[in-house]
Amino acid sequence: MEDAAVHLKVEGRVQGVFFRATTEKVAKELGVTGWVRNLDDGSVEIHAEGGRDRLESLLDWCRKGPAMADVKHVDVEWVSAEGMTSFTIR
Repeated sequence: MEDAAVHLKVEGRVQGVFFRATTEKVAKELGVTGWVRNLDDGSVEIHAEGGRDRLESLLDWCRKGPAMADVKHVDVEWVSAEGMTSFTIR
């Protein structure tokens, strides 16, 4: 099965609450590749690749985030996979 990819922008209280580190941990547990980074506007941007079911699981997690986060909105854009081989914090 061909890998899918999703590009996310997570808004709310998502910086300074271990969002990136926990996203990396969850992505690795799910076997998803890609990256996560903070944006200057206070949001978090994520590019993830893998099986659609695994990406849906990551998306479900991102809608809640880690315990101290307060996710208000997640923009979701399904995109073409780029062939990433690991998941990193940028």
